[in-house]
Amino acid sequence: MLMRKVPGFVPASPWGLRLPQKFLFLLFLSGLVTLCFGALFLLPHSSRLKRLFLAPRAQKPGLELVAEVAGHPPPGKQEPPRNPALGARSSRLNPRRKKERLRRPGPTEPETVSDSLPRFDFEAFQSRLRHPVLGTRTESTEPQSPVRAQREKIKEMMRFAWDNYRRYAMGKNELRPITKDGYQGNIFGGLSGATVIDSLDTLYLMGLKEEFQEATAWVENDFHLNVTGEASLFEVNIRYVGGLLSAFYLTGQEVFRVKAIKLGEKLLPAFNTPTGIPKSVVNFKREKWGWATAGGSSVLAEFGSLHLEFLHLTELSGNQVFAEKVRKIRRVLRQIKKPFGLYPNFLSPVTGNWEQHHVSIGGLGDSFYEYLIKSWLMSAKTDMEAKDMYYKALEAIETYLLNVSPGGLTYIAEWRGGILDHKMGHLACFSGGMIALGAEDAKEEKRAHYRELAAQITRTCHESYARSDTKLGPEAFWFTSDREAVASQPSESYYILRPEVVESYMYLWRQTHDPVYREWGWEVVTALEKYCRTSAGFSGIHNVYSKVPSHDNRQQSFFLAETLKYLYLLFSEDDTLSLEDWVFNTEAHPLPVKHLDGSGAGRPH
Repeated sequence: MLMRKVPGFVPASPWGLRLPQKFLFLLFLSGLVTLCFGALFLLPHSSRLKRLFLAPRAQKPGLELVAEVAGHPPPGKQEPPRNPALGARSSRLNPRRKKERLRRPGPTEPETVSDSLPRFDFEAFQSRLRHPVLGTRTESTEPQSPVRAQREKIKEMMRFAWDNYRRYAMGKNELRPITKDGYQGNIFGGLSGATVIDSLDTLYLMGLKEEFQEATAWVENDFHLNVTGEASLFEVNIRYVGGLLSAFYLTGQEVFRVKAIKLGEKLLPAFNTPTGIPKSVVNFKREKWGWATAGGSSVLAEFGSLHLEFLHLTELSGNQVFAEKVRKIRRVLRQIKKPFGLYPNFLSPVTGNWEQHHVSIGGLGDSFYEYLIKSWLMSAKTDMEAKDMYYKALEAIETYLLNVSPGGLTYIAEWRGGILDHKMGHLACFSGGMIALGAEDAKEEKRAHYRELAAQITRTCHESYARSDTKLGPEAFWFTSDREAVASQPSESYYILRPEVVESYMYLWRQTHDPVYREWGWEVVTALEKYCRTSAGFSGIHNVYSKVPSHDNRQQSFFLAETLKYLYLLFSEDDTLSLEDWVFNTEAHPLPVKHLDGSGAGRPH
């Protein structure tokens, strides 16, 4: 009681401190703790320390780029932040493991894959194949077999084409064999190495192991996606995305899957249109719109040749956005009114209306029809919508475009608002193989008819080769009262190493085993060697009607992807890349049929 009466007296704390002193000490201590904890969050690279104290926040799918997949380290060099939906960060894989920054997509940005890919069971996939990938090699085991020797010759041509590309143009898009340097071009938006990626599956198929490893190393170390140009949606999809997808399915190497998906993401802005029909050109620099210009039509063969690759991008990424994009294209095409059941070549991506009534099964239209029947086959014959669209389109083509010349040659003309141009382009010569491929699943009463039609169209395309001086076919050929299956002017007389005719030979051979198709194929090999082979690669020629070749100085990437591959398959056993297991995209990159069971006959090797 005495202590309470003494003025100013304050009892001491248990530590010998008076109350004001205790208050000051606690204030100092709390400030020190706050400073220490705050420093943890202000220090650079503090994400690991944060995870010690903060529970991880749930992330919505699609907020990060693919940074690390199945043991592959993320890019080692940071780039300026870009739209995650464009998949722009793809510098070479590097052991240094750095995290990439996150940026939430804006409301108009397309979806993107999450920061990790689902596991793909490659062994289970292999077990579902009906045949080994490279076949059993049982047809021609004798060293002196003529077919074996022919196949080896085509393999030598591939090695020669690749070796010269590697020597003079490695990393460029294509080789210029006359000047012995590389060609970059501007249709790929700054992407490089088109020949490398187009060649991957051909090198693998032919057993060129060292060359395949060289190509794989380039993809892993030097194939960068941080480009900012304007690119053809179609060309990037069929060559780059298709090439990477097929390389993954053949080998199971994750680098191909990762890069294919990242590149697929970069194509998504092209679909930002009122109708969902993509523009033909995608701008890799602009983040919101893939439009090269404010207007312009989309081309049937271009937006109609995405379905196979985009379904496999969804299969390998788990991201449904790819499949949704191409299914929307399908819905638009089903709903739109078609003149006489025909599909014109130009469609407005803004209004969803046809721009011109020009119909062609050659350039501008070709691979749209191809992708319909191949979508049916790739789905293990479950995509009834694709099947229905294909056979209805084929009936309209046969009704309005099919003709027989006075000399008895069957051809598919072009249609311009009801007026026919009696010509075929070299590109249209794929149609013999396409019709043969679809004959089996037609109505029973039409099957024999379609097989005969396929043979007749392929014969006509062979005649365009046989009637030239070089035995190589022109870019376009006409049917008039006095001339048939020949070009009408010099601007149509060139040959740029195109594959469509030998593609049809391959399909007709596998269906009929008529030796004439191998005979015709060997004629092409002989002509290529004589007129297109130079000292440093293969080159197209300006005039197929001149025996003195004038070379165009371009070894097209599709020569390695398609022409040599189809020739090699023509002289291979049927179980080599069996048509029961694989469909070929329009750049001849094999994509697997989605078998629904595991009754494969054996694993590929």
